[in-house]
Amino acid sequence: MGLPKVLTEQQQKFAMLLVTNEGRKTPTECAVEAGYAEGSAHVRASELRNPRKFPLVVKHIDELRAELQEKYKVDYGSHIAELAKLRNEAREKGAWSAAINAEVARGKAAGLYIEQKIIKHGKLEDLTEKELEARLSHIIDENKLLLEHEDIDTLKDKVKNPREMRKVNEDETTEEETPTS
Repeated sequence: MGLPKVLTEQQQKFAMLLVTNEGRKTPTECAVEAGYAEGSAHVRASELRNPRKFPLVVKHIDELRAELQEKYKVDYGSHIAELAKLRNEAREKGAWSAAINAEVARGKAAGLYIEQKIIKHGKLEDLTEKELEARLSHIIDENKLLLEHEDIDTLKDKVKNPREMRKVNEDETTEEETPTS
């Protein structure tokens, strides 16, 4: 007998419904909507997605998915350009909040913002001075790459003696500001 060479209208409808409703409808619901009997829709939906039983239907589903992905694809350049367009339109209308949100979204897409979540256990006030120094030293050690411009020992001194370091920095600033003749 062999496999059919073309899809039936019902199979085409099932494939289209499955792809366009992905995540919103189950394959069984798509089979029912395509015209398959409710009692056997679950089995039929499973069979239609089986490449051994219905290779043409599976191939058609894959083609439809590829077509939709190409049509609605989002790449970095088009995403940034679209956000810029939205920002400019919002700015022209005086919708400052929308313009700012679009610009922030562009910044996030470009990697200019880093979202951090800090989960605290306990209070810093509950720590002893030594525990606090140890924790801060640990944080500095973990983030050496971010703090490359500072000498690690200087940072640790700043953590231990913030008032003294503030005074030293103020003295350096006033020396730089005084003109030399």
